[in-house]
Amino acid sequence: MKKEAFLYKRLEDGLVECLLCRHRCRIKESKYGFCGVRQNEGSKLYTHAYGKVIANNLDPIEKKPLYHFFPGSTAYSVATLGCNFRCGFCQNWQISQGAKGRAEGFELMPDDIVREARAQGARSISYTYTEPTIFFEYAYDTARLAKAKGLYNNFVTNGYMSREALDKIRPYLDAANVDLKAFNEKTYADVCKGHLEAVLDSIRYMKEIGIWIEVTTLVVPGLNDSDEELKDIAGFIAEAGVEIPWHISRFHPGYKYVNLEATPLPTLKKAWQFGKDAGLRYIYLGNVGEIANTLCYNCGELLITRDYLYTSDSKLDGNKCPKCSTVLDGVF
Repeated sequence: MKKEAFLYKRLEDGLVECLLCRHRCRIKESKYGFCGVRQNEGSKLYTHAYGKVIANNLDPIEKKPLYHFFPGSTAYSVATLGCNFRCGFCQNWQISQGAKGRAEGFELMPDDIVREARAQGARSISYTYTEPTIFFEYAYDTARLAKAKGLYNNFVTNGYMSREALDKIRPYLDAANVDLKAFNEKTYADVCKGHLEAVLDSIRYMKEIGIWIEVTTLVVPGLNDSDEELKDIAGFIAEAGVEIPWHISRFHPGYKYVNLEATPLPTLKKAWQFGKDAGLRYIYLGNVGEIANTLCYNCGELLITRDYLYTSDSKLDGNKCPKCSTVLDGVF
């Protein structure tokens, strides 16, 4: 479905400038932006991602991963085609890449999503699998309706949206898991086709405006797994907020990185130690089935037990440790 886009301005000579993400594409007549779903038609910017779902599932919230956002609940998850990054290690590349001109998916309007989410007992709606920024209008309308019906909303994102986009959706967006893919500007420029500082700014700004944040780093051998880089990521997160959970995730070969080995477990555990050394309260390993439980950062009491992607037991007293009454950071 074609719909006029949010957040753009008209320029001279028929150009339009998209203000939705940090690329700030200047798009000529009939051409698409970098994401492949936003097109200039008659000096107006239109999105072709509205109401066209490529994937929808009921997921455990831990799959996002969000471990401190209603743990044990489910999220009704939706995605459309497209992305504003070009990562060669993308785990969902079949639906995130090459969106321009493709018309796959099926119609599911915002009120249909909210109705389905409530019928299936979801606590939240998750805009995920691809990049929610590129289907922002669709996500915004859905999130607004969801909030009115008592549901929460979360983004699983690369963090490359503009501050204007965050300001617009802030009343309806409760949480985000941001992929911090590296801590090297050249890696972001060459591999993702973006800029590191823009992602760092989004993380800082989300925290500033009150969106609950968790950060994921997929550790790719030879790309972002040096001690220096992992220490830098841990240090940045600690500077942004020691209460921000860091999910250190194992890479498995795929897409353009089929010739690499899976991330060695010792590398992940080394990154975990760097996080501890930086003062982070909550550090988890992903895709390995261990170091997934939540402990009280004050007394060490086991608070939440997870069995891979599911919360199997919680000893929380509301949002507090039953042993020392320390408040667990998050949304409960």
